[in-house]
Amino acid sequence: MARIFDVIEFMDDTGREIVHRVPEQGAGDFRIGSQLIVRESQAAVFFRDGKALDTFGPGRHTLTTANIPLLIDLIGGAFGGQSPFKAEVFYVNLREFVDMKWGTAEPLAMRDQELGMVRLRGFGTYSMQVWDPQLFVTKISGTQGLYTTSEVENFLRSIIVSNLTDLLGETQRSLFDLPSVYEELGAGTKARAQDDFNSLGLDLKLLLVANISTTEETAKVIDEKAAMGAVGNMQAYLQFKTAQAIARAAEGGGGGEAGSLAGLGAGLGAGVGIGTAMAQAMAEAMRSGQPQEPPAAKMTKAQIQEMLDALDVSLAQGKISEATYNSLKAKWEQKLKDAGQ
Repeated sequence: MARIFDVIEFMDDTGREIVHRVPEQGAGDFRIGSQLIVRESQAAVFFRDGKALDTFGPGRHTLTTANIPLLIDLIGGAFGGQSPFKAEVFYVNLREFVDMKWGTAEPLAMRDQELGMVRLRGFGTYSMQVWDPQLFVTKISGTQGLYTTSEVENFLRSIIVSNLTDLLGETQRSLFDLPSVYEELGAGTKARAQDDFNSLGLDLKLLLVANISTTEETAKVIDEKAAMGAVGNMQAYLQFKTAQAIARAAEGGGGGEAGSLAGLGAGLGAGVGIGTAMAQAMAEAMRSGQPQEPPAAKMTKAQIQEMLDALDVSLAQGKISEATYNSLKAKWEQKLKDAGQ
């Protein structure tokens, strides 16, 4: 037998429920003459067949044909005023909800002026309040089919992230500039999302952007760019990596990596003019365990000087020992001197 509600009420012990449905599943059987209890900061909305019908504010209400005319008009007079009628009651919390969380469920693909395509994650907080409970129930439950607070929160987060994505796409700022405009991004996203919230019977009070960060893949690209920037340019970066390989060979590391280092040297040399000579030098260093250099005749003074500069960077970053640095530097300086004669 269906349950007949003689007293209809909802007590939110957590204070975090935006909306609560009575009953939680199916349609409720309510009797004319039942007591409806609505607490402070609550509104009770009767809902039937996809429509919000009557709304009650705080207080104790006895359901009569006088105070629920829309319900009575809908169900007709076939029940003699005492038999139960089917409907649902949605209790809506009217207080301001603060410190609500929003965040990106999936990384956002954005075009960056310096890095090209990047993937970003963002999160922050917002606060909102229901200003029209009947419109809210109609839009949220009648149109969207959402009946629980968690479903509503997920829907509101999607609205915020969608508007933030549009704003980021239009501002076209570099990832490196975003931390300085978090406040502007929050204000802009709030302004854009306000109309969407208002259409749901909600007022978006505040929206803050706490952080916009990269995925691991994008972070690796940034690290590589930073490494190249620290050395100065691509050519110097490649020679810096070559000097590191030579230093490791001179200190006896690498084992059976001579072949792979030789291949690496050939690839690097193609870009900076060192070529096969550098590959041979690295391979020989791996075999003998002693520092070897490519023939100076194959290199210009500028290229020799770049190798000296790369050795300075390697020493400063702790990539080679001071003894190895002094040994290699003396030989390269001699070759620089010879090349100038």
